Amino acid sequence: MQPGPGSGNGIQEHISFKDSMRTIGNFLWFIFGGALMGLAWWFFGLLALITIVGIPWARACFVIGQFSFFPFGREAICREELRGQGDLGTGGLGLLGNILWFILAGLWLAIGHVAAAISLALTLIGIPFALQHLKLAGLALAPIGKTIVDKEVAAAARAANATEEAAARRSGN
Repeated sequence: MQPGPGSGNGIQEHISFKDSMRTIGNFLWFIFGGALMGLAWWFFGLLALITIVGIPWARACFVIGQFSFFPFGREAICREELRGQGDLGTGGLGLLGNILWFILAGLWLAIGHVAAAISLALTLIGIPFALQHLKLAGLALAPIGKTIVDKEVAAAARAANATEEAAARRSGN
């Protein structure tokens, strides 16, 4: 006898529902502004690529552009927070890179995301999409030192860091 709907494993049903909602959200997002802003990220990536010096920024633009096409279920997180150690992009050179990025492209991408957020926030159904645009606007201002991962990976990294920090505080280090 086949089990009916709702009689299976609750965890699997929850994950399947969550994946379905992410897919629907990403589809609607792509239609209502994600495609345009993703292309804007890729445009700035091509401009950076042409300069040769901007190749590191170009790579970030293409990754974040792909994230901008389909953001639901993924998250931008600091690489230091994810890996537990700093690298070239999370230190002083990363700060310098973010300042240059802000002046040359970040401000314009952030303005585009904020404009899209304002237009979407005017409708009730667009509010979740407006919030996502605001997150992307923040990322547009300083993308160096960030990486895009699944939400579950980001949550696990934050939980591991919190556990380590709590243990360090208990031991007095």
